[in-house]
Amino acid sequence: MVITDYLERNARLYGGDSALVELSPSEDRDKAVTWREAQLIESADEGAPYRREYSWSDFDRRANRFANLLLSRGTKRGTKVAMLMMNCLEFLPIYFGILKAGCIVVPMNYRYASDEIKYCLELADVEILVFGPEFTERMNAIQDQIPQVRTMFFVGKNGPDYTENCKELMRFCSSSAPPVALCEDDDAAIYFSSGTTGFPKAILHAHRSLVCAAQTEHRHHGQTKDDVFLCIPPLYHTGAKMHWFGSLVAGGKAVLLRGVKPEWILRAVTEEKCTIVWLLVPWAQDLLDAVDSGRIKTDDYLLDQWRLMHIGAQPVPPSLINRWMKLFPHHQYDTNYGLSESIGPGCVHLGVENIHKVGAIGVPGFNWQVSIRDENGAEVSRGEVGELWVRGDGVMKCYYRNPEATAEVLRDGWLLTGDMAQQDEDGFIYLVDRKKDVIITGGENLYPVQIEDYLRRNDKIKDVAVIGLPDPRLGEIAAAIVELKDGVSCTEEELADFCGELPRYKRPRKVIFDKVPRNPTGKIEKPVLREKYGGNRLVEQVTRG
Repeated sequence: MVITDYLERNARLYGGDSALVELSPSEDRDKAVTWREAQLIESADEGAPYRREYSWSDFDRRANRFANLLLSRGTKRGTKVAMLMMNCLEFLPIYFGILKAGCIVVPMNYRYASDEIKYCLELADVEILVFGPEFTERMNAIQDQIPQVRTMFFVGKNGPDYTENCKELMRFCSSSAPPVALCEDDDAAIYFSSGTTGFPKAILHAHRSLVCAAQTEHRHHGQTKDDVFLCIPPLYHTGAKMHWFGSLVAGGKAVLLRGVKPEWILRAVTEEKCTIVWLLVPWAQDLLDAVDSGRIKTDDYLLDQWRLMHIGAQPVPPSLINRWMKLFPHHQYDTNYGLSESIGPGCVHLGVENIHKVGAIGVPGFNWQVSIRDENGAEVSRGEVGELWVRGDGVMKCYYRNPEATAEVLRDGWLLTGDMAQQDEDGFIYLVDRKKDVIITGGENLYPVQIEDYLRRNDKIKDVAVIGLPDPRLGEIAAAIVELKDGVSCTEEELADFCGELPRYKRPRKVIFDKVPRNPTGKIEKPVLREKYGGNRLVEQVTRG
């Protein structure tokens, strides 16, 4: 079985039923006091549509058309097709169209700068790129530097002259399924991840991985045809898409919300009768704070049907979940742990029946095995700390074009996660620390080396180290410990201005002027800095998923 089989089945069985809804909130709607007033504003708005929708038949037909468009351009089995798009109604049909053509889909982080886009396109041997209007400026800067990308499709109106209009071309393509036979061992997708070096690795998954994610998610959360899933996180990431796969298995509706304000989330739940919502920590925090301050009144919304809130992609403070359950005591709650190398969430999960174990990442997920091992690869006793290893059909095939890195993390089918963990007497797993220095802020990975290299361009800086410090809203923030050259002075404001060319999410949130400690081999002693400045991740037991 392959993941596209679910789409074709749903088109046959539920063709006229709603599959995907896109909601695009506006500031005008945001001025409404209640969701009912927002509906009145929408009915009078003749601008961009607030709501768009595809049925399962629409979804499948569009996927087929894009697949046939690719085949008309000479794509072959295994051709790499990258997607650089924001969440929108067109995203998933294009994603599935790439798979139906026998190609390998390569979703890309929409926060990438031009040089990162270029690097990843080259790393993954991408031949065709599909991108949206939000990326025109970034693509203009590199379009003549990526000769291996022979075709660029534009999703929108008035694309650059070096692109072709995707929507117009698809009108002339067949809506019948392309004559491409797929099997579970075929290569399906490349996702990007990175370690502490900051250079992305291309993670190659087979169709087997995607099906594993779908079946695991469906088993964990029991989606039915009547469930409605509210999807807010970016679809380029394994997490959001693999959680949606549970709705794909069930044939249920999914709502793509293009915005994360608390008001917008509650309106979407109300208007679309959402029953399942997956949140990141900052969004849950913002929603709780808005209610606590009185800015939002839950009585203004219709929320009784909302049955499950699950959360992941970064450390989850137990205090946040305790607050949530006081406000929504009828909600089921779950958290999931996973990596892009293990096709997103679910290789470890808490389980909705285990709310009493909040703080743990949980137990092995459906169809997954878990082991905690010492540095020699031997299993440790319960209660002892070791590295978390996972095994299942969702483990990646390899790091594409990087056999050395692959050999470091794959052993006899086991994936070495790089996370340190321990298991309690009941078999529940708790994360203790991470071997990697990646900072997870608001669900996004920050790579300290990238920020350090940028700061070192400043003539006043002798040395710099970037570490993560705990933050109640974002999980962690990036803090730069800056050692100045002798006899010079510098302020935090100066460095903030200096970092203006960095993407906003990569800018250090805190600057500390101090000496940067290094060990005899020249490596920065980041554990020393974390302990000194409160960055010890043991301050509060957290979960990552």
